[in-house]
Amino acid sequence: MEKELCLAVLIDADNAPRTALREIMAEVAVYGSATIKRIYGDWTAPNMGSWKPLLLEHAITPFQQYSYTTGKNATDSAMIIDAMDILYSGNCGGFVLVSSDSDFTRLATRLREAGMKVYGMGEKKTPKPFIVACDKFVYIESLKAAEEEAHARAGKAVRRKPSHTQEADSLSVRELIAQSVEDLADEDGYAYLGDLGTLLIKKQPDFDARNYGFAKLSRFIAALDGFELDERHNANYQGTQVFVRNKK
Repeated sequence: MEKELCLAVLIDADNAPRTALREIMAEVAVYGSATIKRIYGDWTAPNMGSWKPLLLEHAITPFQQYSYTTGKNATDSAMIIDAMDILYSGNCGGFVLVSSDSDFTRLATRLREAGMKVYGMGEKKTPKPFIVACDKFVYIESLKAAEEEAHARAGKAVRRKPSHTQEADSLSVRELIAQSVEDLADEDGYAYLGDLGTLLIKKQPDFDARNYGFAKLSRFIAALDGFELDERHNANYQGTQVFVRNKK
C-alpha cells in the first residue's frame, strides 16, 4: 500500500475566507495527511475573533504576526520563514499553501525545486503566476459550490439548476482536452481517464471539473461535444476504468 503523503498546511488568514475552512480541510484530506496545520495573522485585530471556533474544530495552530507597518502584509514573511524551516526538517513531503496572494509564487517554486508536492488553494482573483507555480491549484469558490451541490442532493437545501458557463463550452478548454487525449492515445485513439486528468493538471494547474459545475471529470467530458467515453472492465482492477477518445 502506498504511504500517505504528509502535508504541511499553511494558511494566510489575511487572504483566505474563514467561511470556507471546512471545505478547504476536507480537500486537503484528498491529497494526504495534514501533519502540520498553521494559520498566520494578526490575532489582536478585532475582526479575527470569529476564526477561533473554526481553528479549534480543525486543530489548526494560530501564529501571531503583528502588522508593523500600515499597508504591508507581515503574514507573508512569517509563512515563508516557517515553510523553509519545515522543508529542512524533512518531516513533510508536500505543502498546501492557502492564499490568493501572488507573494507566495517564489515560495511555491522553491518548494517544488526541493522535490516537494505543492498544492495551492485560493480565490479566483489569485494571480496566474502563483497558480502555475503549484503542482495543482484549487479555487475555493469551486469547493463551496461542490459542497452546496452535495447538500442539495442530500435534500438539505433547495437544489439549484446547474449553470453551464460559457467557459465550460469554450474552444480553449475543448482544445486542451482534445490535445491531451491525443498526447496519451493508444493505437485506437483512446486515453485512460486517470492519466488524462493528471496530464491536464500538469498542463494547467487550476484545471478542475468543479470549476465548470461538474463533480467528476468524466461527467464534464461527457457533456462536451467531440469526445467518446468507453467504460471497460478489468480483471486486475475492481470496478470499471474509463477511456476517452476524440470523435472522428
